[in-house]
Amino acid sequence: MNPFRPAPRADFAAAGVPDAVSGPGDGPRSSGVSFAPEHDWSAAAPLIFPVLRPAGTPGRVLDRLATPMSAAGDIQPVIDAGPMDLVVAYAISAAGFDVLANGDHLAAWSISSATLRETAFRNLAAWSARAPWSEEADGRRRILSSGTGDGWDAARILLPEVTAHLGATLGDDGARVLVGLPARHLLLAGALRPDDQEFGTLFVDFVQDYADDSDESIDLRVFELVAGRLVPFSTAAPPA
Repeated sequence: MNPFRPAPRADFAAAGVPDAVSGPGDGPRSSGVSFAPEHDWSAAAPLIFPVLRPAGTPGRVLDRLATPMSAAGDIQPVIDAGPMDLVVAYAISAAGFDVLANGDHLAAWSISSATLRETAFRNLAAWSARAPWSEEADGRRRILSSGTGDGWDAARILLPEVTAHLGATLGDDGARVLVGLPARHLLLAGALRPDDQEFGTLFVDFVQDYADDSDESIDLRVFELVAGRLVPFSTAAPPA
């Protein structure tokens, strides 16, 4: 990937069903996947991760479930509010595709919403601590990206340690830290320096092209990291 040229077409195949998203490798879906994790929390716990979904994605809000059993029979994905109106869902990693956890799963596991959320984010943090970053530079222009293909790349932005890393790595010398979340498999961050406003336009175009061509797009927008939070990016003066 080169952020200074047009984005390549995404090659991640959608699974084609409402409760599944493509997973590592995005190969053909396996008919031999064990469904034990869907019924057994001890099997599911190491495999559950948060994933970012587009704004407006429907689902059952976790904190509105009175008890795990109250969700029995509900096949809507369970969700939380994410940054900038994005949605956080929870995926059970499987061979070739991932299943979005729903209310029926929560009832079968007999766990609380807090347990699901805490376990998923703990798994994401452990994976992120090992996952590499790619860096590209063209003169003083710098891009950091996470595109491992494991399926959790965009969701890394939910971790405070990741926003701290991006801010520390890219935010020196007055640079603004831009963030793109065009697709599930890509987190993109760049340093926008005060004397290089053209880079902001290039970054926006890249994110939009990538999202338009992805089967698992998340958002066309570009964001800016300010005090560890995502805010809308504007070519105007940075937020105070």
